[in-house]
Amino acid sequence: MASKSHIYYDIFINILLIFCIIRGYFCGYSNLSMTLRSQYNTAIAKTSPFSLSLEITSARGANLYGIDEKKYLDFISGIGVSNLGHHHPDIIQAIHDQADLFLHTMVYGEHIQAPQVLLADLLTSQLPPSLNQVYFHSSGTEAIEAAMKLARKLSGRPTLISCTNAYHGSTYGAMSLMSDETKTNPYGPLVPEIEHIVFNDISSLDVLNDQVAAVILEVVQAEAGIYVPTAEFLKALRSSCDTYGILLIIDEIQSAMGRTGSLFAFSSYDLVPDVLVLGKSFGGGLPLSAVIADYEKMRSLAEDPPLTHMTTFGGHPLSCAAGLASLKILLASDIIHQSRLKAERFIEKINHPLIKELRPTGGLWMAIDFQDAELVQKLIPLAQEGGLLIDWFLFNDSSIRIAPPLTITDMELDEAADILINALDMLAVNHSVPFV
Repeated sequence: MASKSHIYYDIFINILLIFCIIRGYFCGYSNLSMTLRSQYNTAIAKTSPFSLSLEITSARGANLYGIDEKKYLDFISGIGVSNLGHHHPDIIQAIHDQADLFLHTMVYGEHIQAPQVLLADLLTSQLPPSLNQVYFHSSGTEAIEAAMKLARKLSGRPTLISCTNAYHGSTYGAMSLMSDETKTNPYGPLVPEIEHIVFNDISSLDVLNDQVAAVILEVVQAEAGIYVPTAEFLKALRSSCDTYGILLIIDEIQSAMGRTGSLFAFSSYDLVPDVLVLGKSFGGGLPLSAVIADYEKMRSLAEDPPLTHMTTFGGHPLSCAAGLASLKILLASDIIHQSRLKAERFIEKINHPLIKELRPTGGLWMAIDFQDAELVQKLIPLAQEGGLLIDWFLFNDSSIRIAPPLTITDMELDEAADILINALDMLAVNHSVPFV
C-alpha cells in the first residue's frame, strides 16, 4: 500500500502538470515550449555535451519545422534515414494500414508476417542471386553484430578486419571495429582479434590471411567524411578474400537506397559481397535493418545450436511495411535518376574560396571540406540561423555532410545553396579570403 507521502507527492505532480498545461494554454505556445525544453534538459540523456537542442514540431518533404513554424531545409536527413523526405504519403498510408492489422506478435522468425515476407522477396529480387535470404533487425549496429557472429561461426576463425576511420555502430562488437582509440578506450576491453586496413590502400591488404573470418567494409566511407573506393582497391580486396576464404561483408547502412545515385552503392563497381548489411533509410523512416547472404550461410544462425541469434523487435511489421512502401517508391519512380541530376545542379552552385575540396558520390550525398574545424563549428549555427541544417562527421570535423532527401526540389536545392554561400561570405571576412 502506498504511503501518504507518496500519495501527496503524486497529487502534487498531477497538480503541477495540470498547471503547466493551463499556463501553456493561456500564456501561449512559447511558454509550453520552454517547459518542454526544461524537461528535455533534465529527463533526456544526451549523446554529447553539444546537443543541437532544436525543437521540431512537424516535418514535410525536405523541411523540418520548429517552434513558431520556422522552416529548416534538412540537409542531414536524420543521418541518411529520410531518403524519401518527411511524411511521404505512401509510407504514412502503409504505416496506417499495417497498424490497423497488427503490431508485434512474436519474436522475429516465429510467425509468418506478410510485411516481412513481401519486403524480403522484393529486396532479394534486386540483388545478385547469391544474396537471397534476409535476416531483419532493428538497427544498423544490431545487423553488424549479426554479421560479425555469422562470420566467426561460419569460418571458425578469430580475426575480423575493418578500415581505419570506419564507423559500423556503437554496440560492443560494432564499436570494437573502430580504429579511433580515443572513442573506444573508455569502454575497454572490447571484442578481441580486430585488425585494421587502410581504405583504398592496397598495400595494407597484406594483413589478410587464413586466420581472418571477415573483412567488414563500407563501400563509401561515411563518417570519415565521404570517401569513395577505387576500382583497383575493391578488386584487390575481393581477390584476397577469395584466396583466403574470407567473407566480404559490405556495410551499406548509409550508402544504400539511392543515396549514391544507385539503389546499392556496390552495384556501381564490379563487386558482389558475401554478406550485405542495410539500415537507416531502409526502413522508410522507421527502425529497420537487414543482413543478407545466401541460404547456406544464413541457416548457420539457426542451427548448431539453434536460438543463439535472436531479436525481439527485428523486422517489426510496422517497420517492414514502411520499408516495403519505400522500396516500391524507389523502384517505381525515377527518384534515384533525378537525384543524380540534382547532385550535379547543387555542385554547380557551390563555389566559394573557403571550400577546399568537394567529395561527391554520384548522388545526393557528398562532403564539402574546408580543412578548418573551427570554421565548420561557426558555419553550422550560421547556416541554421538562415534555415539550413548541416553537420560534420564523426571522424572528420573539418568537412560538412550534404545529404538532403532525394525528393528535394530544384528550388529547395537552390535555396540551400544560397543560404550556404551567404553564410560562407560572412565567415570569409574573418578568414581574410579573397572573393572570386
